[in-house]
Amino acid sequence: VQLQASGGGPVQAGGSLRLSCASSRRTSGRYVVGWFRRTPGKEREFVAAIDWNSRHTSYADSVKGRFIISRDTTENTVYLQMNNLKAEDTAVYYCAADGTLIRSSWSNPTAYDYWGQGTQVTVSS
Repeated sequence: VQLQASGGGPVQAGGSLRLSCASSRRTSGRYVVGWFRRTPGKEREFVAAIDWNSRHTSYADSVKGRFIISRDTTENTVYLQMNNLKAEDTAVYYCAADGTLIRSSWSNPTAYDYWGQGTQVTVSS
């Protein structure tokens, strides 16, 4: 599975961006897709995840109520709608996928086998 993240860019605080994670092949076969972010000098931080049939989602407390994760299985794409962006959301955002995760592992970056290349989000205050 190859993943490609896109949609990042500069935005002012309070603005919105939508990130996309496109898969090279069908990932609806029970793949969990997660979004993570990293800032210089810090570990990857969990942002959100969604299961293969979109029945379950999970969010980091820092983004709850502002970010929405969704997936379009017909296009093999997972989206991360980011609203009311803050300066602290500035990071490189990565999408990841795995076909064997249990829900308790969704927030653990080391549990994912497949990663995209990352897209930079810069929020100016």
